[in-house]
Amino acid sequence: MVNPTLHSILDRALAGVDLTPQEGVVLLTQSSHPAALEALRSTADELRRRQVGETVTYVINRNINYTNICEQHCNFCAFRRDADTPGAYWLNFEAILEKAAGAVALGATEICMQGGLNPAAQIDGSSLRYYLALVETIKQQFPDLHIHAFSPQEVQFIARQDGLSYRQVLLALRDGGVDSLPGTAAEVLDDRLRRILCPEKIDSATWLEIVGLAHALGLATTTTLLSGHIETPEQQIHHLDQLRCLQQTASQAGYPAGVSEFILLPFVGQEAPLALRRRVDRDQPVLSDALRLTAVARLYLGNWIVNHQPSWVKLGLAGATEALRWGCNDLGGTLMEEHITTMAGAQGGTSMTVAELAQAIASLGRPARQRHTLYSLVEGLAPDTAPARQSRNHSLIA
Repeated sequence: MVNPTLHSILDRALAGVDLTPQEGVVLLTQSSHPAALEALRSTADELRRRQVGETVTYVINRNINYTNICEQHCNFCAFRRDADTPGAYWLNFEAILEKAAGAVALGATEICMQGGLNPAAQIDGSSLRYYLALVETIKQQFPDLHIHAFSPQEVQFIARQDGLSYRQVLLALRDGGVDSLPGTAAEVLDDRLRRILCPEKIDSATWLEIVGLAHALGLATTTTLLSGHIETPEQQIHHLDQLRCLQQTASQAGYPAGVSEFILLPFVGQEAPLALRRRVDRDQPVLSDALRLTAVARLYLGNWIVNHQPSWVKLGLAGATEALRWGCNDLGGTLMEEHITTMAGAQGGTSMTVAELAQAIASLGRPARQRHTLYSLVEGLAPDTAPARQSRNHSLIA
């Protein structure tokens, strides 16, 4: 039996009401009973259908983590290295261009670039010039590739290194060929928690400031939430609420860009620093927890951020496919390579083919379509044909 309060909240969400933070917490904390969990899932799935339809999208992209040398020491990160230590790397421009060319040969429309905060990454004493050169290296040869690059943390790093304002950095990156920004480094937008997880990173207000400024300057961003470690349901909802407010501000202010998607990033702790790993006491994400939060995110954000994507790197393709039944409408990208999560011990792999993504989508009886980074469909391609819907009475979390 579903709790009457929970049932009322689900009805309000389905009616198009923006839920309150208190209602969001109720959804997270009072949906453990199988009947309540199924009601949550089906409501999120129905709201997804109403808001974005049945089509599941994907993007052909390549992820380039150009260096893992980083000045910071986040307590969840197994990717970063000090310079001149085992496992440290820093790709040169030739290697980056070779990776971009390989991606184009496979039909990629997007290159995603993120890396460690490497103080030595400068040209003529300027960090900004180095980051611009990263982009120009690709854009000069492949001008039509969408460059999705540099988190708010990287923007802050460049500004601090060169004594520039965030606006100056964002304008230079935009004019230099960056087309959109990944909304990573958000982790959880709660400074009490950030002092434990990532004490050297930017605080919540700075992350929100940089993302909001990017929107005002015409740079769309994604948004993320690192979940399933030591955060509370209240902190999860507080994070979602700030993302919703961010998108509302962009809409109400008439900014030329805003949030393009929300991505839940469940914590992988297998190779994380020992102190945090002991507190979390597990190596891989708990799928049921990730799916519950996926559904709540659709109900809480869906009126404002309509595109929701699971992480097949973190959940595996089967887990990410299941998330398409819990409010998600996108299966992400082919990636071709991925190092940050994989070095943390993720078991989902580092690359997917279009055929693998399309087959996963078809298993749900839903149509698949290739998209561009900002969710326009790739023109000239007929919609992929999905087979007749098969019975799915089973669930991965049953």
